Order: sequence, then C-alpha cells, then structure tokens
Amino acid sequence: MADLHHLSVAALAAKLKAKDVSAVEAAQHFLARGKAHAGLGAFLATDEAATLAQAKAADARLAAGDTAPLLGVPIAHKDIFVTRDFPTTAGSKMLSGYRSPFDSTVVNKVADSGAVCLGKLNCDEFAMGSGNENSAFGPVKNPWDATRVPGGSSGGSAAAVAARLAPMVTGTDTGGSIRQPAAFCGITGIKPTYGRASRYGMVAFASSLDQAGAMAGSAEDCALLLSAMCGPDPDRDSTSLDAPAEDFSRSLGADLKGLRIGLPKEFFAEGLSADVRAAVDGALKELEKLGATLVPISLPRTELSIPVYYIIAPAEASSNLSRFDGVKFGHRAAKYGDLRDMYEQTRAEGFGDEVKRRIMIGTYVLSHGYYDAYYLQAQKIRRMIADDFQQAFQSCDVIAGPVAPTVAWKLGEKSNDPVANYLADIFTLPASLAGLPGMSVPAGFGAGGMPVGLQLIGNYLQEAKLLNVAHRLQQATDWHARRPEGF
Repeated sequence: MADLHHLSVAALAAKLKAKDVSAVEAAQHFLARGKAHAGLGAFLATDEAATLAQAKAADARLAAGDTAPLLGVPIAHKDIFVTRDFPTTAGSKMLSGYRSPFDSTVVNKVADSGAVCLGKLNCDEFAMGSGNENSAFGPVKNPWDATRVPGGSSGGSAAAVAARLAPMVTGTDTGGSIRQPAAFCGITGIKPTYGRASRYGMVAFASSLDQAGAMAGSAEDCALLLSAMCGPDPDRDSTSLDAPAEDFSRSLGADLKGLRIGLPKEFFAEGLSADVRAAVDGALKELEKLGATLVPISLPRTELSIPVYYIIAPAEASSNLSRFDGVKFGHRAAKYGDLRDMYEQTRAEGFGDEVKRRIMIGTYVLSHGYYDAYYLQAQKIRRMIADDFQQAFQSCDVIAGPVAPTVAWKLGEKSNDPVANYLADIFTLPASLAGLPGMSVPAGFGAGGMPVGLQLIGNYLQEAKLLNVAHRLQQATDWHARRPEGF
C-alpha cells in the first residue's frame, strides 16, 4: 500500500481486479496523499464520504465480476466539469459554492467505466490563463519547484498527476491548456480532435475551441482514460462528432518504421530557448532510433495564431460569460440599486482581472463597426491555418515540436504582463484553432532541472497514432517515470 501511488493506471486496475487491493483502500490512500500535499493548491474540493461511497460501489462491482477497464481506479476532475457530488467553481468567485444538479457527460462516462472521483482540481478562472495564477482560490505550485507555475489552465490537474495525488485526471484544452501544463509538470496529456469528447456540462469559455482531454503519467494511461471519455453525444452537444467510441490503446506497441514526423521550421525559430530545443532534439533522435524519419515542413501562419486566437476566444467568452449576471445562479452582489447596477456590481465582484480583460476584448471585436475588421478576418485566417496543416500532412504522418518556448516560469513573473503569457502559447494554438488532436510527452529536462514536453500533432481522429508514437518513446526512455523530489 505504501507505494500504491507509484503504480500506473493499468497496473492499479490489474491489482484491483486481482483483489490485491480494494477500491476503498486505493481511495483512502490517495485522499491521504491529497491532504498531506494540500500546500500545492491542486485540489479545490474533496468529500471523503462521497469518494468512499463511490469506492464501495466499485468494490461491489468488482466482487460481482464486472470487468469495466477503470473499475475502482481513482480520478480527479478539473473544476470546469460540473458534478453533483462536488461543488463546481471553474476557479471563479462567481461560482463559489455552486453545486450542479447534474454531471457532465465526461464525468458520467468516466463514472460508468468504474473510476472513483477524489474531488475537483484547481484551474485558471474559467480556464483563462497559462500559469494557473488566475484562480480566485489561489495559485497552484509546480511539484518540481514550488516557486514555479505548473502551467495553465489545467495546472491543478497536471500538478496532481506529477505529485502522485491522483493516477489520472481530466483536463480541458482551449488553446493548449492540457499540453502546456503537462509539459511544465513532466506528465503526459492529450487533447483529442475537437468534438471527440462531449462538451455537455463543461463550463464554457470558447465553445468552438474548448475540448476535454486526458492527463496521466504515461501514454498508455492516457489511452485508457481517453477511451472511457470519448464518444458521440448528439442529444446534448451539437458539436459532438458522429464518431464511435474506440479503444485508443489498440495500436500501442506498433512499429514506427517508416513513420514520417514533420518538423515545422516555425516551431524551431528564434524565441525557442536553447535548453528546450536541446531536450526536444534529444527526443526526436530517440524516435529516429525507433525507425521514424524526420521531415522538414512549414506551417507558415504559425505567428498569426496568437492574434487570431486572442480575437476568437475572447469573442466567444464575452458571449458565454454573459449568463453570469447574478440573476439565475452564482454570485450576486449584496448591495446594488437598480437591475443594471446589480449586473455591474455582481460582475465587478465575481470576475477576476483576466476574465474581465477577455470579456472587454471580446465585446470590442464583436461590436458594430469592428466585427468585419477583426472577428470575421480572424475566422478567415483560422481556416487558412487549418489548410496549412492539411498541406503539411501530405508529406508527413505526425507533426512534432516543442510545447512551449521555455520551461515553467516563476510564480508572479508574468502576472503583470498578459501579452507575455499569451506568447507562451505560440506552439499550441495552431492545432487548437484547426481542431486537431495534440499531446505533450515528457522529453527530458531543461533549465533548473524543469521538465520539457515534446508536442505531437496528428490529423483528425488520429489519436491512436499519436498515443502509439508517445508510447514507443516512453518504452525507450524513462523521462515519464521520473518523479519530483518528495513525491
């Protein structure tokens, strides 16, 4: 029991099925670890009684011979997914104490697979941020160095896996919010093709970009969780793809001989730090040893992805967040005059600075006289960015490069410089705008001994291929198995 948290998801599931450990014992072990490392700020809400009730139900299913793949394995959810058993805040004062009357589709699917929920994980407010410093409930600390950010917005999710507070977690990725924190914390994370996982019950930020994904210690573990999460949801999510659920672990272990890996010259240009470049190059050499071929490609509109994203995402956010007005649910100001004053006071008190900034930008670009000049133009360039990827995939099977230009920065280092935060997303934004699957795989270490992530991008519905490339790399290296000191 002492080293239960060092087991992979697959190994823990096997122990549970063999009755070597019970679901209740596993839940108790991880709950205790969460309490012991509460200083990281990873969890926003736990409920031991609710978790143990789920664990007892899982033990009953195990005793009855149920073979659900994740039965009894603990999980924690990013606090963007609504849940009945735990409060949902989206990291915002606006939703402080809110309890949903229903579970999101992703939470339901994972529960059906038998996973036991440990609680809800900290995140940037409404998933807006690159460092998890925008949460109304305090920042998350990186387990590798508590003075550094864990990445965002799924920073609580990444920190929980890196610190072994949960063997697997959910995250969401709008512009890189699974891949970047996974890279900063030395874990594996995958954002599937847009529409693969239902958005029903996800607190919306930018509806045409938000996508649920999996984060865990290895590609194999991510494959198991992603298989449980994905599938069509036409009755509740109109953007859900009509693509059947599948076993994403089916191709793990396949030969990489002949695989063409495209390297965009724009991902290796000025601005990429030398330490990150060296780590990524080292990972690419390992893939070459496994039989892959490196192919130079170009994604010429990479630089345009930042202005395009920071027009489209705030525009959609300004619309989505208009529902938080103090009338139906969430925070309401205690003192106000008329109805308009109630709206103004409620939103001034409930939203943090970054959320207000993006609402204002979004409202501006959608306003009369600016819609055509900004929003419409951004959508046209978005289409061109997607076309660039399709052109690139004619000469390669998978695209690879860095996840972020640097390793994790110090807490507070970029707090007063939102543009610097935005620029950190330069390598993750293009795939998000195109709706492509992308993942981060541990690729060694950079300055200060901090983790570096290798980004893998595939064509639509090619998650299994990406996971196999990551799996083969992890079979040949031990970067994903290294743990921060003290965890």
